[in-house]
Amino acid sequence: MIKTAAYGVQTETSPVQPMSIDRREPGEHDVAIEILYSGICHSDIHQARNEWGGNSLYPMVPGHEILGRVSKVGSQVTKFSEGDLVGVGVFVDSCRHCEACDDGLEQYCEQGMVPTYNAEDPKHGGLMFGGYSERIIVDENYVLNVPENLDSKAVAPLLCAGITLYSPIRHWNVQPGQKVGVVGLGGLGHMGVKFAAAMGAHVVMITTSPGKAEDAKHLGASEVLISKDVDDMKKHVNSFDLILDTVPVPHDLNPYINLLKRDKTLVIVGALDPVDIHGANLIAKRRHVAGSMIGGIAETQEMLDFCGEHNIVSDVEVINADYIDEAYERILKSDVKYRFVIDIASLKQAS
Repeated sequence: MIKTAAYGVQTETSPVQPMSIDRREPGEHDVAIEILYSGICHSDIHQARNEWGGNSLYPMVPGHEILGRVSKVGSQVTKFSEGDLVGVGVFVDSCRHCEACDDGLEQYCEQGMVPTYNAEDPKHGGLMFGGYSERIIVDENYVLNVPENLDSKAVAPLLCAGITLYSPIRHWNVQPGQKVGVVGLGGLGHMGVKFAAAMGAHVVMITTSPGKAEDAKHLGASEVLISKDVDDMKKHVNSFDLILDTVPVPHDLNPYINLLKRDKTLVIVGALDPVDIHGANLIAKRRHVAGSMIGGIAETQEMLDFCGEHNIVSDVEVINADYIDEAYERILKSDVKYRFVIDIASLKQAS
């Protein structure tokens, strides 16, 4: 086993603090990665604080937005070499033989994808530990190539926030000139604006906060729609080809559904509960409400390649590891533009 410095939590009420974890020695199909940056996802907070139905396992090292360099490869590895810049996202394995995995949709694995952290390791035993650590060992089939031209400190959130928005934009086949709405300008929403704009869409940022208009346009939005403005909302009824709703707290979807054209879709990417939808809003125009999560390995690689071609990264605030607890509290207050990223060099120095 390889002793590895990390930051994590011992219980649902403990602070994020230094700890030592064991990583396995790389097997013949494994890639050893020295982590450079690890993004902080809102789900890290939910998991660390056991807010999702009591499924949290301790001790826990969060982090599923990981950027690093390959330090060693197993004897049978063919896809990577030492020194490669690589990423690891939300999962590190799947069953590999169900219909979803055969279709390259490992995120919907019928036996359940293996999360990067907060899970039992089904092959090697023990717990899975995430990216708030100095290294990680991952099967080569679940590692991504990262374009070298991208700003490395801003790449990590692409592995969750980025692919969460790229996947529905690709699945619903956004075309140049189509009108795409993005509800909520946060860690997810700002990536939706960037991707849809890069694909040539007419992007409308939909927000309750007029103060976000300037930021939204800087990110690529053509318009800003203030959802509390009843008259402005009426002007946009029956006009959207796709709406991406990124807001993770309960809110009324019906005003947004009314903005859709006939046969068009509102996609929920936040874990909303409960959702109250008026049937008349759907049947009047044969509209759809759908859900989407991250992408599979092939689609995530496609996204990273797209980012390399268009020079797209997340807007980030880089922090030291000893600031994680403060970052959690600021995320809960929406006080970040737009993702926190941990500089893992600070973790190593602290250890």
